[in-house]
Amino acid sequence: MKNLLKLSLIVFLTVFATSCSDDDNGDVNAGEVTIAAFVQNNPDYSSMQAALVRTGLVETLDGSTEYTVFAPNNVAFEAFLNANGFASLDDVPVDVLTNVLLNHVVPGNNDSASLSTGYINSLATFGTTTNNLSLYVDTSAGVRINNEASVTTPDVAVSNGVIHAVDAVIGIPTIVTQATANSGFSILVEALIAASDANIDYVALLSGTASSPFTVFAPDNAAFNNLLTTLGYSSLSDIPQPVLQLVLNYHVLAGVNVRAEDLTDGQTATTFQGEDITISLANGPQIIDATGMPANISVTNVQTSNGVIHAIDKVLLPQEVIDIVDPTIAGLAMMTADLSSLAEALTITGLDTVLDDRNAEFTVFAPVNSAFDLFLTANGFASLSDVPVDVLTQVILNHALTGTVLSSSLSTSYTSTLATYGTSANNLSLYINTESGVTLNGISTVTTADINAANGVVHIVDSVIALPTVVTFAVADPTFGTLVSALTRPDQPDFVSVLSTANGTSPAPFTVFAPTNTAFEDLLTELGISSLDDIDTATLTATLNTHVIAGANVREENLVDGTVSTLGDDIVINATNATITDQNGRISNIIVTNVQAANGVVHAIDKVLLPQ
Repeated sequence: MKNLLKLSLIVFLTVFATSCSDDDNGDVNAGEVTIAAFVQNNPDYSSMQAALVRTGLVETLDGSTEYTVFAPNNVAFEAFLNANGFASLDDVPVDVLTNVLLNHVVPGNNDSASLSTGYINSLATFGTTTNNLSLYVDTSAGVRINNEASVTTPDVAVSNGVIHAVDAVIGIPTIVTQATANSGFSILVEALIAASDANIDYVALLSGTASSPFTVFAPDNAAFNNLLTTLGYSSLSDIPQPVLQLVLNYHVLAGVNVRAEDLTDGQTATTFQGEDITISLANGPQIIDATGMPANISVTNVQTSNGVIHAIDKVLLPQEVIDIVDPTIAGLAMMTADLSSLAEALTITGLDTVLDDRNAEFTVFAPVNSAFDLFLTANGFASLSDVPVDVLTQVILNHALTGTVLSSSLSTSYTSTLATYGTSANNLSLYINTESGVTLNGISTVTTADINAANGVVHIVDSVIALPTVVTFAVADPTFGTLVSALTRPDQPDFVSVLSTANGTSPAPFTVFAPTNTAFEDLLTELGISSLDDIDTATLTATLNTHVIAGANVREENLVDGTVSTLGDDIVINATNATITDQNGRISNIIVTNVQAANGVVHAIDKVLLPQ
């Protein structure tokens, strides 16, 4: 093949050299003449030469501006004329012939080494606009254009660019042309065929002009595979044809050619199916369907003669289909590209089965992929498979609540997740703050709320909610703001590090009796001082230590009457009355109990305990 290419190039140059000369220098090389001159002097391109003359494009390709031309030979033009019912080039309307020729011309000098699989724009345009038509270049085996023409001789250098000989005329592409050319849309093409019946032929529709132009949001193969997995189907043939038709119709806007630059945040559009989709630009261009789960637009402005294609990474589902297929929480994760890490984690831990149960209801705060990436990096893991399964299981469970809790029912308070403390059945706590949006444990924010599933609801969050320590809750809950200030005062021991010690490592676990801000305000009044800064270092250290029991996770139900040793002074607990008495006879009430962390438990109290 390599020798054949060399031979073909030699033939081209020889033909040109024997047919083209100048007054001063005699024969010239192909690289010394323009694209137009090369075509004119090569008899194998007489049809192309005639087409250039008829359309007035000779001057365009005879100047100094550089172009890349995919040049069809005479045989290719003859096949094109026969296929389209023309007896000769003179029968082709000039405007049509002009656009066909321009569809073989690409701006700039693009030799074969610079071509890669993907989309480039030709000089042909959509209708009367300046929007250039797209060419799909496939370099997986040689160079093929729009799956119609193959490069037979590449890199014929000319003075104003480069010529690649091709074996077919590259016709003006339609939506179907580009869907068929790109193997990444092969399942979409299968779906178009499978959904066609006597009432609607999707291939014919999207190849024609009726109802055109079209704007098509085209799911890639991975998106369709995710959908099949979610629905429990092995192939497209398992999806009822009416359902498949509804799904495909939901990806098409009829009568409009909406390019990426036409999209605006919050914009809605009515699909061919009849329901609306919403555009979101907050996190890059996305499409929001009836599930509320965004689909990312991965490729934009694949312009064809009868519309434009934007590739997306999720199959869009209208409410009409959701009502039929009714995906579970696990299903939503699997069919949503930006939740693929969550879906992987569910599979690794076996929790996909739990969240696929239609006989139970859950609320899941679902982290997006970027949140998992940050979580893995922060904890020194290369991938989710590197995280110990028991740890990953607890992390995922820490994002799930029992029952369906819509955003309207969330309030600033503590709730319990499905994660547990150690080997016990004690569920970890989750601090929800709704003062400004919805934040969880002070580290994760709900970005999209109330995505309904067959077995509950999903709220999308921007960070993984790591297993909390007692410090997590102290920092997250503004009620403990003064306590945090005391713990982090520069002259104090590193309380944060100590109280963040992992469970099972001494001195963890901890039982912390946490005074509220009001308790500290009362203390300042009691002592006749204006701020914490007026308390000397040793006294503050001893005071803070008196609020911590080390080596025990003492929950409310485990409290018993009697004296208990803390890291500071002894305290006396009255379990019946839920009070604590310090060595000075001062009584503090336990006002909030069992805020369970992974390394201990927090109980809020209304009076600061003082050592003797």
